[in-house]
Amino acid sequence: MNKLFAFVVLTLLFISCDSIKEKVHNPVGNINELGLLPMPDSIVLSDCAFIIKEKLNVNNKGLSSIVQQGLKNFAESNGVEIIKEEEFKKEHCIQFKKNPSLKDEEYILVVDAENITVEASSDAGFFYAIQTLAQLVVTQNSNIIIPGCTIIDKPKFSYRGMHLDVCRHFFDVDFIKKYIDLLAIHKMNRFHWHLTEDQGWRIEIKAFPKLTSIGSKRSETIVEKNFDPYVGDSIPYGGFYTQDEIREVVKYASMRNVTIIPEIEMPGHALAALSAYPELSCTGGPFEVGTKWGVYEDVYCAGNDSVFAFLDKVLDEVCELFPGEFIHIGGDECPKTRWKECEKCQNRIKTEGLKDEHELQSYFIKRIEKYLESKGKHIIGWDEILEGGLAPKATVMSWRGESGGIEAAMQKHQVIMTPNDICYFDHYQREPVEKEPLAICCMTTLEDVYNYNPVPDTLNKEQAMYIIGAQGNVWTEYMKTGDQVEYMVLPRMCALSEVLWGKNSSSGFENFTRRLDVHKNRLKSKGYNCCE
Repeated sequence: MNKLFAFVVLTLLFISCDSIKEKVHNPVGNINELGLLPMPDSIVLSDCAFIIKEKLNVNNKGLSSIVQQGLKNFAESNGVEIIKEEEFKKEHCIQFKKNPSLKDEEYILVVDAENITVEASSDAGFFYAIQTLAQLVVTQNSNIIIPGCTIIDKPKFSYRGMHLDVCRHFFDVDFIKKYIDLLAIHKMNRFHWHLTEDQGWRIEIKAFPKLTSIGSKRSETIVEKNFDPYVGDSIPYGGFYTQDEIREVVKYASMRNVTIIPEIEMPGHALAALSAYPELSCTGGPFEVGTKWGVYEDVYCAGNDSVFAFLDKVLDEVCELFPGEFIHIGGDECPKTRWKECEKCQNRIKTEGLKDEHELQSYFIKRIEKYLESKGKHIIGWDEILEGGLAPKATVMSWRGESGGIEAAMQKHQVIMTPNDICYFDHYQREPVEKEPLAICCMTTLEDVYNYNPVPDTLNKEQAMYIIGAQGNVWTEYMKTGDQVEYMVLPRMCALSEVLWGKNSSSGFENFTRRLDVHKNRLKSKGYNCCE
């Protein structure tokens, strides 16, 4: 941002405040009192304030549906009404101005006693300005007050994501929408929806109805961590999203500037699909949908062309449902046991001139990538897709630490950092763990997440440009309800949002925790369950 321009904006703000005869003083003495999260890149408070009356006077002519949705949410949460477009008055209003010089998602927000002015070059910038405006609200003597300020703000990373596994435990559409709202509040723009697994197939595919009639249901679920000897709960479990529900959620997310990235697991973590269509395996089955957690040996047969025909048809429907550029194809934790014993797989290795089963997996991923590229999509895969050779245009999601991401960046591939020691929110988050809900393992504290830097020091400036962001992952083996998901996510997601949006010069963990105290109350008022 041009410093001279910022200075002029600030000067005009102070002049306008001083020129008002009966100005309302800013009720906030310290920025931390506002609980802004993530913290804007630059914010300067002034000594006046803007009062919202019974109706919100907005210059909403020509505003997109995304911006209108943001304004609607803002008005409803504050119990005010947006005036009709034809009744707009230029005094005491919110004005939206297009500023082509600003980058995508960047915005300028100026609040004085007379007006609120928002400048941005994109719908995303306007939408995020409204999210900040919502956090600026102070209620005083039944008045809705916006403290006078100038905010100049933009994100550090283009990819700011959260993941949710709905296969180990299923969550209905209402909760998915609530989860997306949580992303929007924190200016996160990618929702990674993990839809297929060994323990359940959760997306309707019309070409293959048995994926949901059989693959979405398991006979029971393991009780806690009773693996050996195994103990199940004897309760059938299932659930899936219809295509109409998927479209509903995709639209809901798009209105909040959130792009959904579906994950269709392959070649491993496919037991639910193989239970429905055992002919896609190396052995022919029969199989049952997984009832316990972990990795299963049975995977898609890489030597069988009918597997690729099946996956192409599945992905045709997935591409139609999800308009975003990325499809996540998994690629992780694929045992090679069956491939080593499978005549078709071994023949594929010979005919394609592959060295071993690792290169066979690379062949599998590259073949899928080529098909998705023909559909105008790009693939994301977990860092195992590096093994045997990386697909030409693949984006790598680095979860086994950062080494896979570093290797991919050095090969000039886009990288999303999600190292399991920092970004896995299925870990315990505080001591003593005996008093916490059951978690998979380990300890990842709020401070651990806040202090994370997604760009490793080992990368040079050019290589660092391939780190496009990071993501928090939520695996739900031990999260049976939405309430539990929220408890495990909050407030660690708040910390990650600030890491990804970018910390300014006043940031620091102590500063963050002071703002978080205010922000937690805001989240609780919206019905979210936060770990204290």
